[in-house]
Amino acid sequence: MKKLNKKLLIGASALAMLNFSCTKLNEQLYGSKFIKDGNTAAGSADLGGVYNQLNGFSDQANWYALEEHSTDEMMGPTRGTDWDDFGTWRKLHQHTWDPTHNQIYDTWNNLNTGVYRATSVIAGATDNQIKAEASFLRAFFMFWVVDLYGQQPFRNVTDDPDANPMVMTRKAATDYMIKDLEFAVATLPAGSLANAGKANKYAAEFLLAKIYLNKAVYYQDPATPAGPFTFQSADMNKALGYLNDIINNGPYSLTANYYDNFKWDNTSASKEIIFSRQNDPNTGQNASLENRTRMVEHYNTTPSGWNGFTTLAAFYNSFEDNDIRKKYNLPNYTEVTGQNVGFLVGQQKTVDSKGNLVNVLDRSGKPLIFTPNVNIGYATEAEGIRAVKFPLNPTNFGQSGNDYVFFRFADVLLMKAEAILRGGTDAAQPLALVNQIRANRGASLLTSLDLPGLLAERGREMYWESWRRQDLIRFGKFNDPVDQRSTASAGYRVVYPIPQRAVDSNPNLKQNTGY
Repeated sequence: MKKLNKKLLIGASALAMLNFSCTKLNEQLYGSKFIKDGNTAAGSADLGGVYNQLNGFSDQANWYALEEHSTDEMMGPTRGTDWDDFGTWRKLHQHTWDPTHNQIYDTWNNLNTGVYRATSVIAGATDNQIKAEASFLRAFFMFWVVDLYGQQPFRNVTDDPDANPMVMTRKAATDYMIKDLEFAVATLPAGSLANAGKANKYAAEFLLAKIYLNKAVYYQDPATPAGPFTFQSADMNKALGYLNDIINNGPYSLTANYYDNFKWDNTSASKEIIFSRQNDPNTGQNASLENRTRMVEHYNTTPSGWNGFTTLAAFYNSFEDNDIRKKYNLPNYTEVTGQNVGFLVGQQKTVDSKGNLVNVLDRSGKPLIFTPNVNIGYATEAEGIRAVKFPLNPTNFGQSGNDYVFFRFADVLLMKAEAILRGGTDAAQPLALVNQIRANRGASLLTSLDLPGLLAERGREMYWESWRRQDLIRFGKFNDPVDQRSTASAGYRVVYPIPQRAVDSNPNLKQNTGY
């Protein structure tokens, strides 16, 4: 069992114990009850606690797993006795989860804790800057609750802590987020490349554009959450207004090297990062980001890892060979590790003590050859194509400085192309926007573009960045069969269930359709 799963096993007991505590900054939501911390004023230290809640996004479990393992990009095969973990990963990929799933429960708690912490700061803040940053962060956490679960429990800090929180519908919560973000846009300073870890105007505009692109999904009748969706031109035009402000007035552009957006010095190397969780390995802030690489690497590769998750062969095959997003020898990394970045397939290499490139061996002493095919229920140690998108600092793998990227500029261009294809009015051509990205990444230029083609390009550009589930739902493809899930899943699975413990303890929560 890998070290991440320790959290999954102890989570329920830890939460149960914390239910009976009431200390400063312990305003947690466990199922339905928030514990009020009693603060009457909020300052920068309290706001720092809201930012610290972002650290949970860098875990390869919970939010990240719900967004990626359920898609055509990722799966977590069981390897002998490794990585079974009571089927937690397998159930996500095969769409067989239920309201008792551990990661569904933990994600619900983590996200709603962020919502309440931000609400507490907003209620106590006298400084408009602090209030605006907290408003952005509340919308950020709420966005993922709404997207994943379709409902939003909510408590004001003045509410009786023993009362059941009210519950917003998906539509009402969407409108609430928009108001928070409109205040943030009007109040926050413009973003800068050097300070992407702070809430800023462009980050708020980015999130507003995301909400308007998904508004048809979030306004859909909850009885039929998979659609069909009716996208409104007015919503697309609202998205375009925010996107064009980022493009025309922001400091962002496509980064010359794709992996500069993700590698150990991406703060200084990237031109694309709009909002991130900045990482300081010296203080341990967000240091767990290294799991994004460790979770795929074999025990004997450089760097070594936990031999876990893979991509799907069909997804890998959607890339052209000359596309650096598929495979690239990264300077100052490949010559040290023997590995390319992008996808790892075939015979794996490392560099020996004399600087020679040599074959990596598996645990039995045979050549380690990653294969495209993988059995999710019982896989050998070499099955599955791996992805290295966040290369670690080769001089100190355990103290790498990769910032975790939430929003970046390439997505702005892709969102703009989609908004136009869905009926928005703009002088730009969607094909030209997408080809701008493809040319930068070394891929051939497309000759035409439609919505299915745009979805495919979003996958190639944004893979393993936690957008795929949302994209597939919006494009009506989430429930389609994929490798190791041979039949279409039921439409209701486009939203996760409300955790059973939350439903049991708050009568205002109603279980989602189908569960």
